Amino acid sequence: MISLLNSKIHSATVTGCRTDYVGSISLDTRLITGCGLNLNEKVLVANIDNGARLETYVIEGGAGVVELNGAAAKLAKEGDKVIIMSFGLFTEDEAKNHKPKIVFVDARNNILTN
Repeated sequence: MISLLNSKIHSATVTGCRTDYVGSISLDTRLITGCGLNLNEKVLVANIDNGARLETYVIEGGAGVVELNGAAAKLAKEGDKVIIMSFGLFTEDEAKNHKPKIVFVDARNNILTN
């Protein structure tokens, strides 16, 4: 099995950082479905502004929300740009034809293209 990028939300804007939550990243439902993520799916988050990288899991948030919760909240600040990625396991044959689902968003986390 080969681990490949499965989906990506590119240049999302962090709308909040809540250290008082157990953990996770809250995402707008449109972002979750737009790039094919699942609730509770593990994601890698890369902070474009400070270089921090973290793993967490997806929970549903309100419209436009990209909010880091728990310990992850200490690795970003509101307004930072992040890349949110999920990975999947594929056979060598599946990998040959695999195309990740990538969405680009505007400053308010609205999907531009996918």
